[in-house]
Amino acid sequence: MAISTALVCAATMAIKIDIVATRGYFNLGETMVYTVSLLFGPLVGAIAGGVGSAIADVLLAAPIYAPATLVIKGAEGFVVGFLAKRRAKLSGRAWTSMTVLAAFVSGSLLGSIGAHYYSGEAHLAIGPASASIYVPTCLWVCLGVAVSVLVVSLGLSTEPEVGWLVVAVLLGGLIMVFGYLAYESLLFGLPVALTEVPFNVGQMVVGLAVAMPLTRAVERRAPQLVGRA
Repeated sequence: MAISTALVCAATMAIKIDIVATRGYFNLGETMVYTVSLLFGPLVGAIAGGVGSAIADVLLAAPIYAPATLVIKGAEGFVVGFLAKRRAKLSGRAWTSMTVLAAFVSGSLLGSIGAHYYSGEAHLAIGPASASIYVPTCLWVCLGVAVSVLVVSLGLSTEPEVGWLVVAVLLGGLIMVFGYLAYESLLFGLPVALTEVPFNVGQMVVGLAVAMPLTRAVERRAPQLVGRA
């Protein structure tokens, strides 16, 4: 649990893209929130997701978000972990259909939101260093296609239930999206809060794209670790 919390905090702080309107920031914290939740279940997911992310807010000079982050990302980790450990009982054809649908939704979200909101000039901070970079639109289109192919290949060739895990992540991610929307609406008003929604959706899908293959790799290489958790 302590290691998972540290991983969430470190991932959140690793790359930071400021969102001026809400004083929030895009980050990679969801990659570890989803990974530890899928691997170790709802308790570790809730504590690591909430505490690790809240600590990162304080260390990144965004303490105004820390109390909300503790609750929102804690709930996000709990839901992902809870659903992942209680998979639905479906037929092989139903698992295939769910996997294909999940692949289409996740890839489309990443490609469209990334192309629209994350393309062009951007200010990127990696640890103490920062720089202005140019992100081409085609990068997000390629990433969206890659995510769709990855989910389908995992679901159809090795893990028939991967579609359910994608659904678990998306449902948990929606808690994060709407949780921050509600909190920022109280702070800044609904119109300003809405400007961050696409960034949070993109953060959710990037987290999904990283967490799924990483989770599968850990489960194959260290099944005893996951079993004990």
